[in-house]
Amino acid sequence: NGAYVLASETCALDVVGAELVRNIRPGEIIVVNDHGYKIVQYTNKTQLAICSMEYIYFARPDSNIYGVNVHSARKRMGARLAEESPVDADMVIGVPNSSLSAASGYAEAAHLPNEMGLIKNQYVARTFIQPTQELREQGVRMKLSAVRGVVRGKRVIVIDDSIVRGTTSKRIVQLLKEAGAAEVHMRISSPPLKYPC
Repeated sequence: NGAYVLASETCALDVVGAELVRNIRPGEIIVVNDHGYKIVQYTNKTQLAICSMEYIYFARPDSNIYGVNVHSARKRMGARLAEESPVDADMVIGVPNSSLSAASGYAEAAHLPNEMGLIKNQYVARTFIQPTQELREQGVRMKLSAVRGVVRGKRVIVIDDSIVRGTTSKRIVQLLKEAGAAEVHMRISSPPLKYPC
């Protein structure tokens, strides 16, 4: 209909039926007004730098980043993790929601069932960005629940996308043990996060 749509993820374009024309390049400003649009290059002192956390955590699985589907990238991370860090277990569980694709890849590569052993409260915000450890721990307690009927008596591999502070990982192990899991093996589908971007 002649409208212009600019979005940080391609999934937003899909929702409104817009077509991806191209990515905004480093150093560009897109100016849209009643006369159309223009591209302003405000600096040439740039280089393309994609934040790895987009693929690992932030982006939705149905988005593409420079032509690479996020779900597929996460699934490959999980498959690679299964090759590099195998363990005898009964099932694989992904930490909802951003780890579900990696868990699927791990389970397929390890020939194990991929089960829903954790449920996420969709109304709790991201916990790692809370200002205090107390608030982060409270958020994690409210955010996740174990599915007892799935994990009781089972050797469980838990796939998480990343460790920022370790608060969530500790709580997940505790939750699954309290729910009766026989063993809990944490596997992280990304390298350690040591420094900010």
